[in-house]
Amino acid sequence: FMHGIKVLMAKNFIDNLSEETKKGMQEKAEQGIYPSNAPLGYMNVVHDGKRLIAFDPEDAQKVCTLFEWYASGNYSLKDISKKAYQEGLVYRKSGHKIPKSVVHSILKNPIYYGEFLWNGKSYAGTHEPIVSRELFDRVQDVMVEKGKCPTGQQKHSWPFQGLLSCGHCGCAMVAEIKKGKYVYYHCSGNKGKC
Repeated sequence: FMHGIKVLMAKNFIDNLSEETKKGMQEKAEQGIYPSNAPLGYMNVVHDGKRLIAFDPEDAQKVCTLFEWYASGNYSLKDISKKAYQEGLVYRKSGHKIPKSVVHSILKNPIYYGEFLWNGKSYAGTHEPIVSRELFDRVQDVMVEKGKCPTGQQKHSWPFQGLLSCGHCGCAMVAEIKKGKYVYYHCSGNKGKC
C-alpha cells in the first residue's frame, strides 16, 4: 500500500515537473528566445542568467555559405554536403560529415533568418540572424524549382512521363513494360494501395 502511494507521488512529481518545464519553454519562446539546443551555426550561451543562442564563430559563416551555394542554383544538396565537409563544416561533437538530409533541413529552417517555430507557431527571435530574409527566400525558390524538374538521369523516356496523375488518389502515373514490348501506365501508389 505504501509503495503504491510512493509510486503515485513520484508520478505526480514527474508530471508536474514536465508541465512546469513545458510552460517555461513556451514562455521563453514568447519572449523570442529559442528554448532548445542551438542549431548548427549557433551555440548556447548564458547571458544575465538566461540561456540564449549566439553566433558560433567557427560555423556561422560556413552555414551562410551553404545558403549562398544553394541560392546560386548550381549545386545539389549532395554537392553542398560534400563541399561543406571540405570546408570543415561538421557535427560539433563527433566531427562526422553532415548528410544531405541535414543540409536540406538547415536550408528550410527559418531560425537562420531570425524566426523560429515552436509548438507549431512562428516566433520572431531575439537572436542575430545568419542570413538575410531575401537570401532565405531565394533558396526556397530554388528548392521549389529543383523539385519541379528531376535532375537525375532517367533510365527510360516515356511519352507521358510526368504528365499524368491518378484520378483517384492524385499520385503520379508510372509506366512499365510488359511482355517485352507493351507499355502500361499505372498509379505509383505512393499514398497507399490505390
